[in-house]
Amino acid sequence: MGISKWVGAGLGWSFGGPIGAIIGLVIGSFIDSQSGDGAPLLGDWQTKQKSQPTYRRQAETRPQTKSGDFEVSLLILASVVIKADGHQDQRELDFVRQQFVNMYGQERANHAFQLFKGINQQQIPVRQVCLQIQQMMDHASRLQLLHFLFGIAKADGMVIESEVNQIHTISGYLGISARDFESIKAMFYNSSDNSYKILEITKEASVEEIKAAYRKMAKKYHPDRVIHLGEEHQKGAVEKFRQVKDAYEKLKAERGF
Repeated sequence: MGISKWVGAGLGWSFGGPIGAIIGLVIGSFIDSQSGDGAPLLGDWQTKQKSQPTYRRQAETRPQTKSGDFEVSLLILASVVIKADGHQDQRELDFVRQQFVNMYGQERANHAFQLFKGINQQQIPVRQVCLQIQQMMDHASRLQLLHFLFGIAKADGMVIESEVNQIHTISGYLGISARDFESIKAMFYNSSDNSYKILEITKEASVEEIKAAYRKMAKKYHPDRVIHLGEEHQKGAVEKFRQVKDAYEKLKAERGF
């Protein structure tokens, strides 16, 4: 299957807006460099692009995000984060590739990474892309995007300030609250108050407040919240859910309840 056919098979709302423009340029470059591969689908892509309403109008009804929409959004934002420190570390690129292998299998991962390399050569309009995602993607899926981006940033062993700043900017554009940002960020650091941050409470929280916070966060991060993205994306959600449970268990041991 050519990459353009693979892209065309799994996208919904991301055919429109700035994301659609980015993908269109990437597909065009592939077709220019590979005679005949996927050329019929480019016409199909252009037809879909013209027939799709703009993402602003789509946002009024917020269509359910497909796996392909999430995948392309992730690739574009991953490119932004990887470039945040001024250079691309091979470990970060390897992390992206391995995550896609784990989620999609080798063949689909190869297509995804080929698309990623094309995206990576472009200047990404970060704010416009994030606003499209915010308007079209549900909150639980946006939280999953953020979790993945922190994973990329830490792939080289540490999350540096420029990467944190870039992810923080992306988070704001995505409409993610400061508390949710700090909760997910804490999952990638080791400090004495991380468990409290993950549960979005302070060290002064009572036992009852800790229990209530755990119930709230377990519901917010439950893998079933992203079941519409497919089993492949629930794996990352399971990890996020596990970290919430671990934070709660740690506080239970410390407080003795």
